[in-house]
Amino acid sequence: MIDFFTPPTLSAAALYAAAILTAAPLLSLRGTIVTGVTAFLLDLVMFGYFGYHGSATELSELSMVATVAAIAVLLNRLLYHLQTQLRSARDIAVAVQRAVLPDPPKVRGPLRFAARYEAAQSDAQIGGDLYTVVDTPFGVRCVIGDVRGKGLEAVRSVAAGIGTFREAALQEPSLTGLVERLERSVAVEAQQSGNLTELEGFITGVVAEVPPHGGEVRLVNRGHPPPVLFLADTVRYVEPSEPALPLGMAALATSPVCADTVTLPEGATLLLYTDGLTEARDENGFFYDPVERFAASRYAGPDALLDAVLADVHMHTGGRRTDDMALLAITHTPENRDDVGVN
Repeated sequence: MIDFFTPPTLSAAALYAAAILTAAPLLSLRGTIVTGVTAFLLDLVMFGYFGYHGSATELSELSMVATVAAIAVLLNRLLYHLQTQLRSARDIAVAVQRAVLPDPPKVRGPLRFAARYEAAQSDAQIGGDLYTVVDTPFGVRCVIGDVRGKGLEAVRSVAAGIGTFREAALQEPSLTGLVERLERSVAVEAQQSGNLTELEGFITGVVAEVPPHGGEVRLVNRGHPPPVLFLADTVRYVEPSEPALPLGMAALATSPVCADTVTLPEGATLLLYTDGLTEARDENGFFYDPVERFAASRYAGPDALLDAVLADVHMHTGGRRTDDMALLAITHTPENRDDVGVN
């Protein structure tokens, strides 16, 4: 239309080329070819309309349009193959995440579970944080942790740590014995990874055990941010009675593993998380504090709580991510009810 309504001396060749190149990333191969052929024919018709058939200008401009159309077809194929590879890589990443970090069981007796994971990189599916939940003869046992380091080495440590936990959780009768098994596994993994010393590889984490009746939870905190306990009338951190070093640093420990017992009444939710939550900063550099932000809130269950926490931390940071973030929520509900009421 621009070519038709402008003087013959004004060429719209650049717009024909732009249309073809725009079609390459947006349309299918057929759509790109149709756009190129249409642009070529329309340009040819315009030369005939303005009486320039057979001129050197016509030959030059039509050659340019045809060349751009051929390049657009090539670009369309390249982009198609790149997108296919990207989809395949994403599918593999999703499969790896589901294998390494499977969704926890929704319900186990009076307990309900929910988990969320967000990698620091928006296109990544898994990073250096871990969590898992195992139903054992000793109660429901779960772990959440943060592996030192980034990249593939961290992912390997995550897989090794979760594998050891799943096996040991079914075998070790005591929670402290389970933690000691994890300690040995982390030390071995650090040595096999080629670190100069075993102290270069460690995992901060919280190991929890909820007995079948669900009225309490036993915790072992190894240098990890304290869980948050959501009660009917208050929200508070569950600090360990004795500070402890991360898993993998037993050589520096001076005291045995200590487990704390915390009451988990009906309607209460225990939130386990990694430091990606509490180290999230706003534009002024202030850290995120879940206790302060949710001091007077109650939610229908663990899924609703985690959705609210994620929405709130995204608002706090303006959508920026600087670290991986894993969340695991455990709610104690009566067995004959599906939900906890919302105030």
